[in-house]
Amino acid sequence: MYVCSNCGRETPKWLGRCPDCGEWSTFVEEVRDDKKAVGFAGRMSKEKGSRGPAKKTLSLSEIQSTDGRGRTGTGIGELDRILGGGVVPGSMVLVGGEPGVGKSTLLLQVMGKLGDECLMVSGEESPRQVAMSAKRLGVADSGFRVLSETDVDIIEATILEERPEVVVVDSIQTLYSPELTGAPGGVGQVRECAARLMRLAKSEGIAIVLVGHATKDGSIAGPRVLEHMVDTVLQFEGDRYQSFRVLRALKNRFGSTNEIGVFEMTSRGMEEVADPSAFFLSNREGDMPSGVVTVCLLEGTRPMLVEIESLVAPSPLANPRRVANGLDNGRVNMLCAVLGRRAGLNLSDSDVYVNVTGGVRVEEPAADLGVALAIASALRDKPVGKGTACFGEVGLTGDIRFVPGADRRSSELIKMGFGRIIKPESASSSSENAGGEGDLMEARTLEEAVAVALL
Repeated sequence: MYVCSNCGRETPKWLGRCPDCGEWSTFVEEVRDDKKAVGFAGRMSKEKGSRGPAKKTLSLSEIQSTDGRGRTGTGIGELDRILGGGVVPGSMVLVGGEPGVGKSTLLLQVMGKLGDECLMVSGEESPRQVAMSAKRLGVADSGFRVLSETDVDIIEATILEERPEVVVVDSIQTLYSPELTGAPGGVGQVRECAARLMRLAKSEGIAIVLVGHATKDGSIAGPRVLEHMVDTVLQFEGDRYQSFRVLRALKNRFGSTNEIGVFEMTSRGMEEVADPSAFFLSNREGDMPSGVVTVCLLEGTRPMLVEIESLVAPSPLANPRRVANGLDNGRVNMLCAVLGRRAGLNLSDSDVYVNVTGGVRVEEPAADLGVALAIASALRDKPVGKGTACFGEVGLTGDIRFVPGADRRSSELIKMGFGRIIKPESASSSSENAGGEGDLMEARTLEEAVAVALL
């Protein structure tokens, strides 16, 4: 059989494009044995038309009265923030990221915090290698147990025997079920192993954390149904050449998906960054150069300050280049068009380069005003001035639109010492000054904001 790794569609022959999801080159071969029941689907369909015994149902009041266990804190504040307060018993968490980003390091530190009630299932390293990593991170004396195994039958039996509170599986792509004939890491093997671990977690109330490999485009390897099965999907972001790491929740059934955690990779492991605003800002002495603007983003409930840099240079090409690092390239093209049409800045014969310092990926529309002001500052070769920051969404009509959390953004900027804050006009309806001394400058259109910033 050929199975689509994106949606799980099965066909008897290979197809270039999946008829269901429309993705290209996603069908992989999966060898099956028709002589025996294969996996969970096979066991469920041994006898066509057979019915299992009925199961007793529970009312919500009975469930609440019998469930006395709360969340389990990981001992790492940034991770608890993303999870919504800790690990929920019986939940299944998938942690993905590129190789070397720090997935195993962070989870080893979590195991060290939780202690002897945890089990580490390593399919990639031997117990000796796990002990060496734990010793390097300073958690060798925590007492958590280690199992080096890839057979899901043995893993399931060990978990039922040991009864740990939290199980970490590193990684799900290394496990295999003897009932399937495919190789470990295949679509069928990953789906079957994850389904069996999920049933074990839900029935026994054991929290299971899965480590998932990432593909070249940054998505988690394996079938897309894996992300639908689990309760929480955490994605590690960061450049291997940078020391910081951003942990983002792509899915969370027990908390918000807007929270992020910021870590710094050191020789002692992953360390929390309590103040990411100061971490991402450069310590420049003297006047700020042209093309640099500070923007306040809002990741969940946490305001975070980043610097946006821009360079505008005469283009030798007929079609000038628009290069964005850390931003959506289409968004930068749109802002260049708005600056030319609504603010009177001619960029038709200039190359525009925009970069977010520190390698942060910015997706919030509130950064539009900062990007536009950085491009305008670089074009005119005039700095916005030290102590100036901004936030706001820019529309195609050139107006600056209201963004949520304006008071929290202004308070964070004032706390970090910024005296001039350029923000949307409608954002001042709730308060005059959000908790401090600062010059809050309101702008209704992008042309007004450029005039205010480049005085």
